[in-house]
Amino acid sequence: MSSTGRYARQTRVPGVGEAGQEKLSRARVLLVGAGGLGSPAGQYLAAAGIGTIGIVDDDRVELSNLHRQVIHRTEDVGRPKVESAADALRALNPQVAVVTHDLRLTADTVMDVVEGYDIVVDGADSFATRYVVSDACTLLDIPHVWAAVLTDGGQLSVFHGSRGPVYRDLLPVMPPAGAVPSCAVAGVLGTVPGVLGTAMAGEVLKLVLGIGRPAIGRVLVYDMLTAEWETVPLARSPRVARPQTAADVGRGVPRQVSVTQLAGVVGAVSAVGAPGASRAPVHPVQPFAASVSETPVQEPASETRNRRTGDRSLAAGLVVDVRTPAEAARGMIPDARLLPLDRIESDPEDAVAQLREWSAQIDAVDVYVHCQAGARSARALEVLGPLVDVDAGARGDVDTETRGDGVPHPALRLHDVVGGYEAWAREFPDTGARSEDADGPWAAAGRDAISRQESATGRE
Repeated sequence: MSSTGRYARQTRVPGVGEAGQEKLSRARVLLVGAGGLGSPAGQYLAAAGIGTIGIVDDDRVELSNLHRQVIHRTEDVGRPKVESAADALRALNPQVAVVTHDLRLTADTVMDVVEGYDIVVDGADSFATRYVVSDACTLLDIPHVWAAVLTDGGQLSVFHGSRGPVYRDLLPVMPPAGAVPSCAVAGVLGTVPGVLGTAMAGEVLKLVLGIGRPAIGRVLVYDMLTAEWETVPLARSPRVARPQTAADVGRGVPRQVSVTQLAGVVGAVSAVGAPGASRAPVHPVQPFAASVSETPVQEPASETRNRRTGDRSLAAGLVVDVRTPAEAARGMIPDARLLPLDRIESDPEDAVAQLREWSAQIDAVDVYVHCQAGARSARALEVLGPLVDVDAGARGDVDTETRGDGVPHPALRLHDVVGGYEAWAREFPDTGARSEDADGPWAAAGRDAISRQESATGRE
């Protein structure tokens, strides 16, 4: 089938034509997330003939995704979303080049991924990802098409640093935990991300073709139940600082680390170097930098940016498991302390006090938080983030911080462990029991740790 036949109806639209179709074929667009928003956006962009579509996502397809993430099929359950989505887009339009990035965007990875694309379509499902994407787009002056959905409505805007406001102008500070429930908690009607994702694709076409009026300086609010769109003006805020260098990307957002990096934090050097090695030491040791970067560690006591894109070696620190006691009993990462998410949410200040106590015991600044797969640890960091100085090390004030009570407290840096315990068990199966292996070698250790901590905290 010829290009002329495929796009015949599209090229007849005023402002498109053959010249416009050529613009589309040269465009490079990155989809952040192959979920509810990325699905329709990706499908319509591929159908329109966008030349290169990148997809970045570190998640796998679940059955509960399928009512809204229509790019995936039932037989894709369990597959990486980037693979499933890429197959669907290639089948829809073989003329489109699809590039997959099977990873999570963080302050350390976002610049390498985003650079080289003309437009970023942001369908991320976490505030942390949205902030680092916005910062990277602002720094690189790339248009950032954003949308978010919940229950029966959603919002959409286009951020472009040189032409108008950016995401931090809309939300200068990450919202406190609980202010915006997740789709997993509040739910979402499947057609809502369909509408918003399709509208995102429309914004991309306008930007590439240079037609119409992109949603820059406006937030479009959609209400499915009333079938109404509301337009809310958005201006650049003089009080919001924009990133000037790569070091500014993700400022104020908790950092994310891989389980391979975490292995060095807990001293699992032998686990990284030789599969099947025995358990790591009980106490944290010097960071194992070989798996993190080719650049030697120069400042072991703090995070060190080793490349322009922000890779760091990791400092030894406190590992915190926010799963339930029942989950932890089936296996724990070596040296992890159990602090279930429900306790964190019910009394955040008490949880922070517990973290400070544990950190003081091992003279640590960095706190590495994990759950089973990643969602709950992100939630925990949203709760804890406003109560601790997540950027302490970047400004050099890692020793203490003084809060409203006038009393110095140990400063903490929060990190989210990507993939959680499941990723650890896959990467290092001999250093911790798999989550489904209740009789694994770490089950007893997990139960002992739970018993000790419940005795200390009075949990029933």
